[in-house]
Formats: sequence, structure tokens, C-alpha cells
Amino acid sequence: MDERQHSGQNTHMARLTIRINFDSGPAFGPGKAQLLEAIESKGSIRKAAASLDMSYRRAWLLVKAVEKSLGTPVLAASSGGRKGGGAKLTTAGREVVARYRKVEAKAAKATATELRSLEKMVR
Repeated sequence: MDERQHSGQNTHMARLTIRINFDSGPAFGPGKAQLLEAIESKGSIRKAAASLDMSYRRAWLLVKAVEKSLGTPVLAASSGGRKGGGAKLTTAGREVVARYRKVEAKAAKATATELRSLEKMVR
């Protein structure tokens, strides 16, 4: 038994990653969901990008890719001024993240037994 196993840390945890492919455009996965959640919590694309160690341009392009896939805006942005502007999710933006997280949770629950078996195989 190595030091990590003895301390309770499992270095071979299996986890399921869900990526949803749309015929209408780019896929939606954990990175885009995390970005939209960060924009909602931070109140701006720039702050969200910084919190995820991502460039503003990359964050903006990912948001545009989500909007292209959905065919609707996912952000309501306000320009600068005395308060500096900001961004928040639209109803569609909040809904896509919520539905994605539900898909993740259901998939994780449905595959829990198989994931535990896979974890044992790589220990």
C-alpha cells in the first residue's frame, strides 16, 4: 500500500465525463458548463475566464459556440460605465447548464457500479 492509499486518497478514481454533440453546432460538455456557471457567479466574462485560467477571447468564443448550437443567446451582457458592466446568464443559459448537470447526475448514478468495477481494475 503506498502513501496515497494509506492516507485515504484514491489516485485512480473513475469519473464519467459527458459531452453532448449537437448536429447544429459544437458540442456542450463540462468545460462550457463550468464557464457558464463561472460567468453567472462572477458576474462577468473576464472574471469568469480569469477564475478558470482562460483568456477572455477563449471564453468569448466558447460562449458564442454555445449560442450557435442553441440558436439563442445564453448571456445578457451590459457594457462598461460607472459600475464596469458585466454579464449574467439568460433563461436559456441557466436552463442549458441545469439540464446538462441533470444529465451528468443521472448518467453517474446509472453507471456507478461499472465505474467502481473499472476503478478496481486500475488499482
